[in-house]
Amino acid sequence: MVLPICATCGMQYAEAREDCPICEDERQWVPREGQQWTDLDALRAERRAVLRDEGGVLGIGCEPKFAIGQRALLVRTGAGSVLWDCTAYLDDEIVSAINELGGLIGIAISHPHYYTTMIEWARAFDVPIHLHEADRQWVGRPDPAIRFWNGTTHEIIPGLALINLGVHFAGGTVLHSAAGRGSLFTGDIVQVIPDRTHVGFMYSYPNLIPERPSVVRRAAELLDELTFDSLHGAWWDTVIPTGAHEIVQRSAARYLRFVREE
Repeated sequence: MVLPICATCGMQYAEAREDCPICEDERQWVPREGQQWTDLDALRAERRAVLRDEGGVLGIGCEPKFAIGQRALLVRTGAGSVLWDCTAYLDDEIVSAINELGGLIGIAISHPHYYTTMIEWARAFDVPIHLHEADRQWVGRPDPAIRFWNGTTHEIIPGLALINLGVHFAGGTVLHSAAGRGSLFTGDIVQVIPDRTHVGFMYSYPNLIPERPSVVRRAAELLDELTFDSLHGAWWDTVIPTGAHEIVQRSAARYLRFVREE
């Protein structure tokens, strides 16, 4: 069965439909020409896999870029590898490359804009998907592979934990690795900006809606408790190699100086 994929956000749905709830939400958009659809076979015919180092972590994406254009990251540990975030594009080259590195023990995704073809990935590697319960309503293709979790912290394996910051989406989550000097994987829950000396916090990036100050304040407090030196964002080359903890805290303080509660 050919399952539809939204060409604007990349979400794969369980059956044909006219609308895409993700795109109709105020954090995304529907193109002027209307909703457009594709599928995984069409993507494979039009694109190729891209796998390259992203600050010591394997980045996984495609060319030309598709939909939002994020890339996934293979976070490797001594106990196995976790796919952080997801891209709609998946082919045999990607599956083989990951399997040659030991395969996966799980998939974790920051927020609904990156759910995409997560079920295809879960079935290709026979692993669970860890999603925050607060974003359950946005799942486009329900499946037993999805494991919803609640609360603020969820440890996938020792030293690798998900933290719900609530930025961008109620279930907006980052991944923290305690290995070495510590690393934070954020998608665009914490957004790496061009100068790399600050990060950003937004409710909607394309529609330029700022995140609520109370949410950013809570996120900064949660992140201040963690040890991390590097930070990996959502797109190619969005890596802060060192000093990330201080950058996040300085950025949150700056944000709160400019934004006030009603």
